[in-house]
Amino acid sequence: MYTQTASLSSRTPPPPSLARLPLRPVNAPSSAVNESISVVNLAARQRMLSQRMVLQTVLASSGSKLHLLAAQKTFQLFCDSHVKLLATPSHLDALSAQLVHDTYQGPRGVGPLIEDFMQQMRSTLESIERGGSFADSLNKLVARTDTVLEALNTATTTFDNIAKGKASLLMKELTGIVSDIQTVAREAKVVSFNAQVMAARAGQHGREFAVVANVLSGITADIDGMSRKAIDLVARNKAN
Repeated sequence: MYTQTASLSSRTPPPPSLARLPLRPVNAPSSAVNESISVVNLAARQRMLSQRMVLQTVLASSGSKLHLLAAQKTFQLFCDSHVKLLATPSHLDALSAQLVHDTYQGPRGVGPLIEDFMQQMRSTLESIERGGSFADSLNKLVARTDTVLEALNTATTTFDNIAKGKASLLMKELTGIVSDIQTVAREAKVVSFNAQVMAARAGQHGREFAVVANVLSGITADIDGMSRKAIDLVARNKAN
């Protein structure tokens, strides 16, 4: 027996076919999705999970209770991950959210293929658990393996492209910030130099002013050092 767990993000209303998914096995412990895993890694892990649970299900069909339990656990982890990936648009900008929506639910979206695979997995696991006839269900599940793997690859590519786009935008912003810092540092150097000249001309009366000018000169040197490190970080990121 399986019960429904969650729905799509409020930003992207689910079509009727998604309302029944994912499904949680009642007789198997819930596997919480690790919140620290990025959506890119989560999407990539879905590919591995899909292959693992098919293999576990095939082994369970021979009567192995341990493999049946393992397949149920893997299926639950797959369902939990699927929920999190579908909810991703609520945390993205409008353009990225639309890309995810189109990937799963667009005219050529992979959502229906993944959901069909999940439904077939559920049906097969239930048949094996009941001890009834499951050969036809198992054959259909295995036949969907390559198709769902391609669908999951498509989803992973979308999340990877979004992540790369964010990283590129971040680097552009960082480059702009570094440029502003360098401009301020150059202006501070000019002020420091002028202050030192004025202090020297003032002689005894400019001693305290000279101390301030020297401190300002030291600060600009520190800014130069930090900006060079930032520039190196940007350069290394572009090289990767």
